[in-house]
Amino acid sequence: MPNDAFNEPNLTLSKIYTRTGDEGKTSLVGGQRVAKDDARIAAYGDIDELNSFLGAAIGSIPEKLNPLKAELVRIQHELFNLGSQLATLQEDLHPNQPVIRAEDVKRLEDSIDAMNANLQPLRSFVLPGGGRLNAELHICRTVCRRAERNLITLTQTTGVSSVALEYVNRLSDFFFVASRHASRLLSQPETLWEPNHRSQI
Repeated sequence: MPNDAFNEPNLTLSKIYTRTGDEGKTSLVGGQRVAKDDARIAAYGDIDELNSFLGAAIGSIPEKLNPLKAELVRIQHELFNLGSQLATLQEDLHPNQPVIRAEDVKRLEDSIDAMNANLQPLRSFVLPGGGRLNAELHICRTVCRRAERNLITLTQTTGVSSVALEYVNRLSDFFFVASRHASRLLSQPETLWEPNHRSQI
């Protein structure tokens, strides 16, 4: 195992309910008890929600888009790493605890550039839709933006890794470009915003 590898999970989940949260409190990784509406809980709750929507998007990917599927699965693991990081106070982070690293941000940027190189320049904003996968990736994009907003809120009261903030910011851009990339590969038209569009129905 490389020296910079993260620790493997060390847990056993045999009983799911514990009753310890019945009064509206939950525990951080370091053992601290906080309210379930604490800014930190909201931040990693959004990351968890994003991961769930990403799982739905992955389920919509046809075989011809397997490279994109593999990339999205990798991002799912990275989001879980981020959740672990956010569930831990800065001072309680262990050296090999899963966290978001600069190379994760760089990998997203490289993917964005590679996908965008084959896309037509936009002359208007894109509306979600045109295909199920496109719409699901747009849902991921918007949930990711909410997660970013809650991370910013968290920074007002406690330390948050600047790399984690960069990652979430870049990830929403990734989902936008990935939605266009998927539509192109699936030959599905994009719906461009027309301010003066009038329904013909």
